[in-house]
Order: sequence, then C-alpha cells, then structure tokens
Amino acid sequence: MIVLAGGDIVLPDRILSNGSLVIDQGRIAAIDMARGTPAGASIVNAQESYVVPGFIDVHVHGIEGHDALDGAGAIAAIASRLPRYGVTAFCPTTVACGPSELAAALAQIADTRVSRARGAARVLPAHLESNFINPEYKGAQPVACLREPSDERRDGDFSGREILRVIESRAADVGIVTVAPEVEGVLDLIPPLVRAGHRVSLGHSGADFDQAAAAIDAGARHATHLFNRMTPITHRAPGLAGAVLSHQEVKAELICDGFHVHPAMSRLAIAAKGVDNVMAITDGTAGAGLPPGTMTRLGGRAIRVSDQAALLEDGTLAGSTLTMDRAFRNIVTLFHASITEAAVMCSTTPARALGLTRFGVIAEGHVADLVVLDRAFRVTSTFIDGEEIYRAG
Repeated sequence: MIVLAGGDIVLPDRILSNGSLVIDQGRIAAIDMARGTPAGASIVNAQESYVVPGFIDVHVHGIEGHDALDGAGAIAAIASRLPRYGVTAFCPTTVACGPSELAAALAQIADTRVSRARGAARVLPAHLESNFINPEYKGAQPVACLREPSDERRDGDFSGREILRVIESRAADVGIVTVAPEVEGVLDLIPPLVRAGHRVSLGHSGADFDQAAAAIDAGARHATHLFNRMTPITHRAPGLAGAVLSHQEVKAELICDGFHVHPAMSRLAIAAKGVDNVMAITDGTAGAGLPPGTMTRLGGRAIRVSDQAALLEDGTLAGSTLTMDRAFRNIVTLFHASITEAAVMCSTTPARALGLTRFGVIAEGHVADLVVLDRAFRVTSTFIDGEEIYRAG
C-alpha cells in the first residue's frame, strides 16, 4: 500500500489541496485520508506538488531518436522513454507506409501490449496516419505510399487493398485510422472500419464542410491535429475545421505547443468544443527530447530538430518535438485554462475517446496511473498500476 501525501489532488471538478491518495493493488483505494495513514503504508511526499491522472497521448510517432517504424524494438524503446514526460499510455503512430512495414509495426504493438515491460508506458492500439489521405494535404507523409482503398496492385508496388488486409488481420492492434473523406472510396470505407472497432479520424484532408459532415454521418468521431493539414475556416466556407468545431460528437486532437496552432486559435477551439471534446496531443517525432540541430527520422525520412518543431530537409513541417508535460504546462500558461481543464485534456478526454474505463480520472476504484508535477509543471514522479516507474533525478 502506498500513500501520496500532502499534494494538491487534481480531481475531475476541483483541486483537493493538501490531500492524500491511498493506492492499493494498483487502484486508488481512497482520497483524502481523514482517518490517518494506514498502518504499514509506504509514504510518498507530494507536498508542493500537483497529483494528476497519467497522460495519454493518442498521437505520437516517437521520442528521443526512436520512431515507430524503425523496426525491431522501436515500440518498446518509445514506451520505455515516455514515462519521464508523464505519459502512462500512448497510441504508437505511424505515417503512411507499405504493408510489410505496417504489419511489422503492428506485430510489435501486439507484443508490447500483451507484456508491458517494467518501467514502460502502456502501449495502446496504433494510430495509423494512414495511406488513405489527400496528397495535396500530405505534409510530411510520403506521397509514394498514398493510395485509394480500392487500388489494385501495381507492378513492383502495393495496393490500397493490401493495406486494408493488414489492418483487418491485425484489427485488435489498430485503434485510430486517419482518412481524408474526399479521397475516392474513403467515404464508403468509414462504416466498415467503424464496425470493425476502429476509431475513424478525419485529417490530412481537403474536404469541404459538406464532405466532412457526410463522413461524420458515416461514423467518423475523431479529428487528427485540428487545423493542421486540413481546410481552414472562413466565414462562408467552414471547411473541415469548421465541421469538427460544429459537431460535438467529434473529439478533436490539438497539438499544444503554441506553434502548430496559435494559442488564440487553441483557446477558440477549446471554447467552441469544451475540454471534454478536445484532447492534447504531441504529434511528437523521434526528434522530441533531442537538441535543436539533431538529425533523426520520421518513417524512414530524414528530419531535423529545430527550436520549435521537426522539419524535413526541404523545410516542410514534419511533426513536433513537444512532450506531454510541456503540453500540460502550455494549456495552463499559454491557453489560460485551469489546471483541472489541462488534466481533462491530457488524460480524461483521450481515455474516454478510446473507451478506457477507470482510466484518466483520479477517483476511488480507478487505475492508479498518476503523475506528480512540481509547481512549474515538471514531472517529478510517474506511477503505473500504483508502481513508481519514474522519479526525476
């Protein structure tokens, strides 16, 4: 039994100052020990700290020189490094790739989901920033890997159907699939993906408002990095971004670095949808956690770490170098949200989007995946299943 004592406990609707959490057998057994400390409990001093639910990043390609498509050991390496940034669970995210690379990554995800290594974050089903996106909105996605769902095999190449067969064969290991609804055949693809248990996300898309609304009617319930690589809002053409903001059934990802999306637009998105429908993501690459000037990879393509993001060699924006602890801090300091709202965006909303019951909230009976932050929102400890798996210093 462990007691986190004397911290500010960030609950779903308030902060409990100078409170305590009792953790027993991996669960939160009690909050605010008015009856005193249980006999034999191990005490962790959380004074002058915030205790928040563990961060869940549904869109992260890599960290500290490791990319999800690097091959053997890549997913495990990412999982081992994320807890120092407060991440207790994540969706390994792939850029568009060939069927063999996708199958290999999903096989790794299956292995690491079943047997979590000690000290590693929980590995959730993948987020496929998939082959079925609009080439004109590809960003750093490799155009040579983009397909239509009904594509037939080409000489020496692969088809869209082959990608779908990999997804079908590894259905349990695929959580989110990003698609562009205006691409030929994609609108018809959405219902079967939803029936198979996948969360369909709209992104890397030139869809207009009506096309986006049709995709939402077909079952899409997620938006990939809101505002980035999608049709923008204008007063007569709301575009994909406008459709996402005006449909409350859609939960939106938001890259919370203050660079991919201006803080004012982030505040507007949060005001429009509420924190229950906006989740913080990093879109982090292998460049996250590395110094500016470092060269690394995104899906096999060279990227350079800048002081604000990751870039392809031609200067194209290629994901972020953000980490979830900094996202939490930015939500409070740049977006002017409350600490409670930051916890919802970083933990509660992604947990609910993914159907993770008893995760993402500090409440009795819930899983004890927790992060302790100092007053500057730096991670001092990370707990998974009530076990301290990271301690700063």
